[in-house]
Amino acid sequence: MQIDILTLFPSLFDSVFSQSIIKKAVDKKIVKIKITNIRDFSEGRHKTVDDKPYGGGAGMIMMTPPIVKAIEFVRSPKRLRRVKSQKIILLSPQGKVFNQKKAKELSKYKHLIFICGHYGGVDERVLKFIDEEISIGDFVLTGGEVPAMAVVDAVVRLLPHVVAKSDSVENDSHWAGCLASSVYTRPYNFRNLKVPEVLLSGNHQKIKKWRKENARRTTLLKRPELLKGN
Repeated sequence: MQIDILTLFPSLFDSVFSQSIIKKAVDKKIVKIKITNIRDFSEGRHKTVDDKPYGGGAGMIMMTPPIVKAIEFVRSPKRLRRVKSQKIILLSPQGKVFNQKKAKELSKYKHLIFICGHYGGVDERVLKFIDEEISIGDFVLTGGEVPAMAVVDAVVRLLPHVVAKSDSVENDSHWAGCLASSVYTRPYNFRNLKVPEVLLSGNHQKIKKWRKENARRTTLLKRPELLKGN
């Protein structure tokens, strides 16, 4: 998979993508991640990428030309072989809220392009050049960089051979429509709070059954809306 991120602040991604699971995926050549500065595609000496909104109003709006030129650059045949399974995504508070189902869907693509908005948003005409808008929740952030990091992390860890054991992914919260079951590690007894005996039994069938039941109870208690229709 190749992932391109279009942003005004490339350095924000340095520490996040140079550690942990994502770094391992890059080192194994399972995924390529390239960060492109939208400002490089602006015109004029001052490299302007935003302007005041027509009709007045607060904030500055990201202009269409630099964003579209950046999209065309990362899609150019000279830079990347054409792939059919490609998606262009704008991180936006107006998008559909991201979830595990969407992460699974995106993990099937060969090329993902993420556009990080900033300032007062992007010119509406940019939407003519994308496939989808994605939000990570009903709250306001300074820009699309943090949402892009979250989405990329969720997608990359689903790629084959990224996580050492597929079971680790399949037991994650939201994988099967439920939260993950409770987990425990040493010590066995901490201030009279003990690990459930079934987890020490060595009986894999009983442990599997306990985890399934515990996951459902946990979901019912903490996120009951996830169980609707299940």
